[in-house]
Amino acid sequence: MKFTEMGNMEGKTLILLPGTACTWEINFHEVIDALSETYHLICVNYDGFDDEKETKPFTDMLTVTEKIEDYILEHHNGHVDGAYGSSLGGSFVGLLIQRERIHIDHGFIGSSDLDQGSPFVAKIMTWIVGRWIADAGKNEKKQKKLKDMLVQNFGMEMDAETDQFMNQFCQSIVSLHPDTVCREFYSDYVTPLQNGIYVKDTVIHIIYALKMGTKYEKRYYQHFRNPHILRFDMQHEAWLFQKKWRQPVLDAIERCMAS
Repeated sequence: MKFTEMGNMEGKTLILLPGTACTWEINFHEVIDALSETYHLICVNYDGFDDEKETKPFTDMLTVTEKIEDYILEHHNGHVDGAYGSSLGGSFVGLLIQRERIHIDHGFIGSSDLDQGSPFVAKIMTWIVGRWIADAGKNEKKQKKLKDMLVQNFGMEMDAETDQFMNQFCQSIVSLHPDTVCREFYSDYVTPLQNGIYVKDTVIHIIYALKMGTKYEKRYYQHFRNPHILRFDMQHEAWLFQKKWRQPVLDAIERCMAS
């Protein structure tokens, strides 16, 4: 695990938790400067994504969650003003809030699918993902095939900004320890997130990408009591790589953090 603190050190604290197969440097590359102007950022790279990624792969969601909690307890007295979890990172936000070892005033769920299922299904899906990644590591042609598959599965509308991000994303995947993405994917799928999560003085804000579909909104209401839904007619986490969505989402985060 690696924690990097940066930005406006007099501002409110905001944890940045990246999504599947991403470091914070890739996930938040286009918005990190804007966030740094306002917030005291605590940027997290999970096990398998830090300086020892070639030798120490990702472990599991609960082990990583506990390490985040331990860091916040030691360095921030167990309290932060906000935590933004992008995609899979939203699962970490949910776990951090439901476990109540630390207190988060504002939890942001960034276009997370919060998909969960049985270990049997997870093993099959993880095996498929592992094959895709193994093939992508062989040559550029197979890496492009992985990118095209991900674009199709995410239902992404391709443009120059999206294409650039997806190229970086795929390069990140093939650079990791072979077990890291598979363990991350499997553990996220089988680690239960409670229903009706509620913690006094904590607000759950959902950055809801409408183009993901209505089933995801149902999951948000399933897992969180009275979530604050912020609807944007964009694709999955598009504000992180498409300029037209950047400022609207940044403004929404600022309004929430100020409340």
